[in-house]
Amino acid sequence: MKHKFLLTGLAVLMATGGPGAPALAGGSDIVGGVIGGIIGGAIVNEANRSNQRRTTTTTRTYAAPRVSSAQREANREVQVALNHFGWNVGTPDGSLGPKSRAGISQYQAFMEFPITGRLNDMERTILTTAYQKALLGGSAVTQTISTHPQGMRGLLLETRAQMLGTGGATYAGGSIGGLPPQISEAVYEIARSSNVEPQQLIARSGFVQLADLNNDGRTDYLLDTSVLGPGFWCNDKSCAVRVFASTPSGFARNDFQAYNATPAMFTCQAGACQMTGDAAPAASLPPTTMAVAPQPQPQAPSFGTQLAAQPVPAMPSFAAMPEPVPVSLASYCAKVGLVTSSNGGFLTEASLTDPGQALGEQFCLARGYAIDEGEAMAAKITGFTPDQIAAQCRDFGALLSDQVAAVGTTPQPAMIEKVKGFVAGSGMSPAQLSGTAKVCLSVGYRTDDMPVALGSALVLGAIGEGGYDELVGHHLMQGVGTDERPDLALGWYESGIKATPVFAPGQPERNGLIHKAALMMNGRADASAAPKAASGPAASLAGFASKAAQLIETAAPQ
Repeated sequence: MKHKFLLTGLAVLMATGGPGAPALAGGSDIVGGVIGGIIGGAIVNEANRSNQRRTTTTTRTYAAPRVSSAQREANREVQVALNHFGWNVGTPDGSLGPKSRAGISQYQAFMEFPITGRLNDMERTILTTAYQKALLGGSAVTQTISTHPQGMRGLLLETRAQMLGTGGATYAGGSIGGLPPQISEAVYEIARSSNVEPQQLIARSGFVQLADLNNDGRTDYLLDTSVLGPGFWCNDKSCAVRVFASTPSGFARNDFQAYNATPAMFTCQAGACQMTGDAAPAASLPPTTMAVAPQPQPQAPSFGTQLAAQPVPAMPSFAAMPEPVPVSLASYCAKVGLVTSSNGGFLTEASLTDPGQALGEQFCLARGYAIDEGEAMAAKITGFTPDQIAAQCRDFGALLSDQVAAVGTTPQPAMIEKVKGFVAGSGMSPAQLSGTAKVCLSVGYRTDDMPVALGSALVLGAIGEGGYDELVGHHLMQGVGTDERPDLALGWYESGIKATPVFAPGQPERNGLIHKAALMMNGRADASAAPKAASGPAASLAGFASKAAQLIETAAPQ
């Protein structure tokens, strides 16, 4: 009762907007259900104020869209072009909603651009220019479409080549293939020297290798030019290798000479790297004149003196070995994006050859949707900074630590019952829990805080929003934030499929793909159609989801 009383007082303070509204930095002085109420309460109050504004007149009115007519027309042109090239986003209405964002992501994957769901100026220009070419037609366009392996989409690739140049691509900032800008710049430099397109480079197996070489939890990058053949910076014995080690301010570049380089050949401390075998780095030498570092010559044994006594072998001790670094979902999605770019787009149920990659693509797609949804809701919270919201979410995740710890050993039905116990004792209303969990899910994924993200997904499933169960399945399948348990993941996937869709709702074919891939990952040959999705909100804890929907304004344009 004490917790509920405190939460009620907090909600009243927030509703009145008084200066005494608490600004909680770490939540150490807040207990039980109050943690997280700052987020859910603010969202509920904002929704209530919106409802009051709508009911002050006898005629229901809707706020005018905050998109200019020129921007809406530009968005409509993007939607028309996406439809033309086979990425169905529905009726072009000028509003880039979830379905349009998914189509943009598929276009970006096909074009080997960073998969963001949002077009930059270059990506938009290439798309619309290729569409205008298709409309104008002509013999050159007809020939491209009829002879290019990608058919109509060949116009996109041809337009990209023309706009970026061939054989001498110039780096103009940004990213290629999901790589950070500093690594992208190096790719362009190598592309100019090798007279190939940057996209062709990153598609070559082994050219870009990812690892955490300095054990800081962030992805490091290795570029190996030996995959380009003996004619480029390489004599089949020593090829230019660039290692980019992550630092707090970006990446530190280290240049070496090696052949068929692998991450295991290098060790890094912060931004400084060295090759095993004490080989000297060649960072100060031009790529074409890099000298091979002298290797120590073996010494001939001398038998003129008595051999020293050999030490007695000792038992190995691994007690001091470092704890394994938790998997970074951001780094994982970067790797998935590179493979997607190399494959020319997302895997589908019809083209499913790598179930792990397919589920990874859908995991990262859902992560993007969750981040966008939570950020849109957080933007409605007034009077609190993003840091204060993030602090509340860390406390929210800490309260769920026991539930998160049990995910890797507990089947889905029992896990849901366990989280319902947390829900019942939280002292928060269904709408506050829903709003808090969605905002904290976004914060967890954006900051790579898996306990916060996974705990938030569990709460959403327990209050009846079963579409979020898909996320728990992904975590278990990939071993991100919990144990890798494909067998347990299957139950969460099937529960998510049966619920009202949350991620990419305009792509119902995702259900079949996820279900088939999950069965394949479990070694089952019965990869059949997915369970039928629900037509309405899930029934778990009846009424929770529908009440939350009434209190929280959400917009889902096409």
